[in-house]
Amino acid sequence: MTAEVTAATTASAAGTTDWTVAGIRAGAEPILRVLAAGARDREADRRYAYAEVRALAEQRITLTGIATADGGAGGTVRDVADLIIAIARADSNVAQALRGSFLIANQVAARPDLPNRATVLARLRAGDLFAGTGNERTGGPSGSVHTTLRRDGDGFRVDGEKYYSTGGLYASWFTGSAVAEDGRVYSFTVPVDRDGVQRLDDFDAVGQRLTQSGTTRLAGVRVAADEVTSRDNSALDIPWLGSFAQLYLAAVEAGIAAAAFDDALWFARERARPIKHSTAARSVDDPYVRHTVGEIAARAQAARAVVLLAAEQLTAVREIARDEQRSAAAAASVTVAQAGVIAVESALRAAELLFDVGGGSATSRDLALDRHWRNARTVANHNPRQWKAAVAGAWHLTGEEPPTTGLF
Repeated sequence: MTAEVTAATTASAAGTTDWTVAGIRAGAEPILRVLAAGARDREADRRYAYAEVRALAEQRITLTGIATADGGAGGTVRDVADLIIAIARADSNVAQALRGSFLIANQVAARPDLPNRATVLARLRAGDLFAGTGNERTGGPSGSVHTTLRRDGDGFRVDGEKYYSTGGLYASWFTGSAVAEDGRVYSFTVPVDRDGVQRLDDFDAVGQRLTQSGTTRLAGVRVAADEVTSRDNSALDIPWLGSFAQLYLAAVEAGIAAAAFDDALWFARERARPIKHSTAARSVDDPYVRHTVGEIAARAQAARAVVLLAAEQLTAVREIARDEQRSAAAAASVTVAQAGVIAVESALRAAELLFDVGGGSATSRDLALDRHWRNARTVANHNPRQWKAAVAGAWHLTGEEPPTTGLF
């Protein structure tokens, strides 16, 4: 652990209980600098940022956006999105690994009716991190669940296997889904060190390789009755629970675009040489390098702008009258979908343009500049942007509400 990370962690451990958005950001900044400095080497060595992630957790980053009356740091969804972009700019793997923790925090912030809300809030205030997934690799229709939940005395036993357990090796708690003997699907949350929980480091995507999105095996895991909740959201007034989760992915893309911009500046200033027939003596004076860097900057700005705009709309949904929230939430879901389209395409384009700043040397594997495109492409594959665009088009043309699948 570096001196900067150690200092930040020590400061947070000195007894702070009243967290603020500004204080969290100030405490996180030196950690993010260390995180960014080591991102390339971690990629090459398949090494995880355990110290940096623990330091961020000690800064209580997930309390951002939770009301101070609830023990949070206050702030809006925009504040949360801005923080996520900053983390992704430093290392998009870490930002994605923290997604489960921020999703839990958003549920606490947005849902007074959240089951076990006080318990979850206490864990967030303690700096705990969360992982979870309902995804499986056992075939069947999309979203099908084969993990089983069976009665065992006054509790349950869970057996099954989950994949895409994002952030699993960083987390203290794991949330999954399982089908009970009555055919209903339930959610369960258990500590990751409970007997029968096995976390594997087997994620093999082309990008976002260090998000810890591999397998979680569950072999006869004991689950108490109060660790199980129903997953039936059909009666909710606002069924678009996935909007924030999709905004999160768009924020990660915006962070990747910003990281590509950072590397474009660094390479042009420190490593690039003008091509033979350039009129410039330095790459930074080459008109085509300037054009390329300007376009990368524009793409990064566009991604950031649409994410923050969508975040503001999600915040607004919480602040209007209850009888108007459904239509506002549907509109916000469409805005998030549109932000996802632009953020994905901006990140992919920025990452591609990065190679136009330099010649052959920019493709050196030691520089790992290709990781930005690979990371952006992998995040984009979560949910196809064609569907997002089509849903947005249907809304604008006919007023058709977006699906409530959690992908919009």
